[in-house]
Amino acid sequence: MRTKHHFVEQDHEPPKPADTPVSQLRRWQRGVFLASPIVMGYIPVGFAYGVLAQKAGISPFNTVLMSVIVYAGASQFIAVGLVAAQLPALTIILTTFVVNLRHLILSSALSPFLRRWRTIELAAFAFHLTDETFAIHSMRFPSGVPSKHEVFALNATAQLAWISGSWLGVAAGQFIPGIKPFALDYALPALFIALLVLQITNYFQMIVALLTGIFAVVLWQCGLQRWNVIVATIVGATVGVILEQWNNTRSSS
Repeated sequence: MRTKHHFVEQDHEPPKPADTPVSQLRRWQRGVFLASPIVMGYIPVGFAYGVLAQKAGISPFNTVLMSVIVYAGASQFIAVGLVAAQLPALTIILTTFVVNLRHLILSSALSPFLRRWRTIELAAFAFHLTDETFAIHSMRFPSGVPSKHEVFALNATAQLAWISGSWLGVAAGQFIPGIKPFALDYALPALFIALLVLQITNYFQMIVALLTGIFAVVLWQCGLQRWNVIVATIVGATVGVILEQWNNTRSSS
């Protein structure tokens, strides 16, 4: 008597490579390496912030503590200016809150890629999210979210660079009468230009980037210094969507 055995084929995912300390170290090293462009921009800009904070009368401890807790370049520069003007604390808090509202948009854009992350991991990621780290993550996440070691290594390296720059600015601030002769204020725009170039992958994106930049300068010259970037960004994004839809329609026809 023969017994028939029925084998049911099951779909199995290919085994993942073992997560060894060596592989984890390599991921951390890759994250640190990917953060190197941000580091080169954060240290001089953080240095400028440290110098300005000291000139505004903020203690060295609070200057560095702000880079640890707040960790938002534009808001910190604005806060330093408001402190120097001796405005009320509530005004400073509300102003920095409004300036940082853009982080809602940044985090919302990346949230679909992090649905499987735990709440505490999402909180840590959101705390370290800046304009520059978002630029790198937004380029890499659509093709596959890297390992958490790599992501957090990039984010932590960026903040460590910002804190280090702030501390250096505090330490050297007493010997520097001002930062304008050193042109340190150009470091942040240069960093954004570099990140923008890395994101341009086709002809249409280059057109949108150039038109948006030119339109922002034109609005500035017309007297819209406070709204030029926001208006130019909205117009540029609209033009980009129209061009992308037109290109997709032409390709499918």
